[in-house]
Amino acid sequence: MLNQGWVYRDRVKPSQAGLSVLDFYGQFYRHSTRQEWAERFENQQIFVDGKPATATQRLAKNQRLEYHRPPWEEPDVPLNFQILHQDLHFWIIDKPAGLPVLPAGNFLENTLLAQLKRQFPDETPVPIHRLGRGTSGLMILGRSPLGRQSLTRQLREHQITKIYRAVIPAGDYPDQITITTPIGKICHPSLGTIFAATADGLSAHSEMRVLERLAKVSRVEVQIFTGRPHQIRIHMAAMGFPLVGDRLYLPGGLPAIYKDANHSPLPGDCGYSLNAYYLKFQHPHQDKPIDFFSQLQASCLDF
Repeated sequence: MLNQGWVYRDRVKPSQAGLSVLDFYGQFYRHSTRQEWAERFENQQIFVDGKPATATQRLAKNQRLEYHRPPWEEPDVPLNFQILHQDLHFWIIDKPAGLPVLPAGNFLENTLLAQLKRQFPDETPVPIHRLGRGTSGLMILGRSPLGRQSLTRQLREHQITKIYRAVIPAGDYPDQITITTPIGKICHPSLGTIFAATADGLSAHSEMRVLERLAKVSRVEVQIFTGRPHQIRIHMAAMGFPLVGDRLYLPGGLPAIYKDANHSPLPGDCGYSLNAYYLKFQHPHQDKPIDFFSQLQASCLDF
């Protein structure tokens, strides 16, 4: 079944003024080739200030760009999620691995946000934070203005305790380890940029604890004290032991990049074993600590 299509909007920055429209899309949206972008001009899918654009048209500062993507068939994903807690101010849900939280790439309607809007159209709860598509487990949804404001503040000020469970390869690492490898953006041939371990990145802090050592893998628990994108995936890889099933991040914390971009792994790929297992924070209205445990971790980490 096709979705309804989507309009991607941009505004030209001063540094981008003078570029042709084709150069703009070719440079900043490298998920498509220049030939594919050129075909979209022929199909009148690209607009500048509301008018069909030509490929050679030069851009000026603050002009409005639109790419009208026609309807497409989205990949199948698990659309069911479990609601663990509901009150006037927030919800807690257990998200299955494979379900994207927000629209991106090939996902528009097969996302958690779209499902929430569809099931609760009159008062849609809003995700306070994200989980990667391949990550299962607990998410906080803000419902009331007070709930959204309080929980967003707690998240920003690192007052929410977040503990994950994961599976990594067996190794001689200690039972407990602190990882503070900085995380930032690096260049990527098809995505433009991607988050990875990099010396000039932002500070990041994770604490790993081994729960069980098996012959080939270890079950571990990771508490994160910062919320960098893909933090646990990058930190486990930086330690030398990427999450089992993670094709993207290599030992050292850099992404795998192949000569054939069509076969290079992407951040949204699934297959790794990571579960947002535990959350603790202050109730927005009652001002008391409250905590939750994921019900999905047993099957997610079954090895």
